[in-house]
Amino acid sequence: MIGSAAQNIITLSDSIFLYHLGETDFAAIGFVGVFFLIITAIGYGFSRGGQILVARRVGERDYTSASGNFYSMLYMEIGLSIFFFLFIRFLSPYLFSLFVDTPSIYEKSFEYLHYRALGVFPAFIGVSLIAFYTGIARTKIIMYDTLVLIVVNIFLNYSLIFGKWGLPEMGISGAGLASTLAEVAALIVFAVYMFFDKKLKRFRLLHLPRVNLKLIMQNLRIGSPIVAQAVVGLGSWFFFFGIIENMGERELAISNLVRIVYLVLSVPVWGYSVGVNTLVSNFIGQGRQAEVMTIINKTISVSLGSTLILAIPVLLFPSYVLYPLLGTENMYLFEEAQPIFYVLFVILTLFSIGAIYFNGMAGTGATYEGLKFQLWCALFYIVSIYIAVNYLDVNLVSAWLIEVLYWLPLIALVYFYLQSGRWARLDV
Repeated sequence: MIGSAAQNIITLSDSIFLYHLGETDFAAIGFVGVFFLIITAIGYGFSRGGQILVARRVGERDYTSASGNFYSMLYMEIGLSIFFFLFIRFLSPYLFSLFVDTPSIYEKSFEYLHYRALGVFPAFIGVSLIAFYTGIARTKIIMYDTLVLIVVNIFLNYSLIFGKWGLPEMGISGAGLASTLAEVAALIVFAVYMFFDKKLKRFRLLHLPRVNLKLIMQNLRIGSPIVAQAVVGLGSWFFFFGIIENMGERELAISNLVRIVYLVLSVPVWGYSVGVNTLVSNFIGQGRQAEVMTIINKTISVSLGSTLILAIPVLLFPSYVLYPLLGTENMYLFEEAQPIFYVLFVILTLFSIGAIYFNGMAGTGATYEGLKFQLWCALFYIVSIYIAVNYLDVNLVSAWLIEVLYWLPLIALVYFYLQSGRWARLDV
C-alpha cells in the first residue's frame, strides 16, 4: 500500500506543510501537484507493464526472462525521465497558460517545478525497482524504503519551506527541492539493498544486458494502455482542478483540502490494486485461470472494508481527526468542505470496487480493453463537469459529485468483460 502510493504521499506531505504557509501556496500545490502526478504516473504505468511481465515469467519459473524484462523496463524508464525533464523545463509554461487564470497560482506553480522537475530521474528509476520487487512478490523492502522517503521528505519540507535548522526559507520552491532530495535518498537505499540481496542470485541481475528492443516493445505493448489509463484518470483530475481554479482561489483551496483527504483514504485501494494485479498475472502464469475471479472478488471485499474503516471517522469528523495535521486558523476550510466529505464517502466506495476490478483486468493482460473503457468513461466525466460548471453554474459540492458518473459505468463495463472470460484467450 505504502510503496504504490509513494508519489501521492509526497504530494500529500508537500500540501500539508504548504497549508500552514498560506492559502495561495496551498491552492497552487493542489494544481501543480496533480500535474506532476500525471508525469510520474506515466513512468509508473510503464513500470506496471514490466511488473505484469516479471510476475508472469516468475509464475512460469523463467527467472532469466524475468531479469531481461526488468532491465528493458529500467532502460525505458531512464529514457522517459530525460524526455519529461525537458518537457517540464521548456513546454509546461505554455500548457499552464491554457488552464491558469490567476497570476499568483501560475508563478507559485513554477517556483515548485523549478526543483521538482529534477525528481523525474530518481522517481522513474525507483518505480522500476518497485515494479520488479512487486512482480517477484517480495514487497517488504518497498515498505521500508518508502518510509525512508516519507521521513526524509517531512524533515526537509519543514526545514526548507520554513527555514529551520540553519537551512534557507524557500517557501513552495523548498517543497519541490525537499521532495526531489527525498526521492534521491530513497533510491540510494533501495539500490544498496538490491546489491546485497542474496535471494536475487537466480535472476543474475549483476550481468548487465544489452538493450533488447524486442523486450522493450513487449513492455510498451503491455504498459502503454496502462500509461494511457493513468494519464486519462489523472488528466481528468488536472482538467477538474483547472475548472475549479476558474471558480475562484477559495474553491481551489477547498478542493485541494478534499483531495488531501482523498489521497490519504485511497492508500489502501492503491496497495490492493497493485497486489491484485500481480496475483492475477502470477496465477495465469501457473495455469490457474479459474481462480482469477475469486482473487478479484476477495480483494474487493478486503479493499472496501479497509477503506470504509478509515473513511467513516475521517469523513464524519474531519475537523477532529485531521486537526493534528491541518489545525490552524484556516479551520474555516473544513467547515466549507464538510458537504463534499459526504460526497467523498460515496466516491471512495465506488473507487474501492472499481479500482480492483480495473487492475484485476489489467493483470490478465487486457490493458487495451481497459483503456477503451476508461477513455469513454473519462470523456463522459469531462464533458459532464465542463457543462455543469460552465453552463449550469453548479456549486462545488455538485461538481465533486459528478465523479460518480465516471465510476459507475467503468465498474459495469469491466465487470461484464471479466465475466465474459475473453481475457483467457490473450497471449502475454
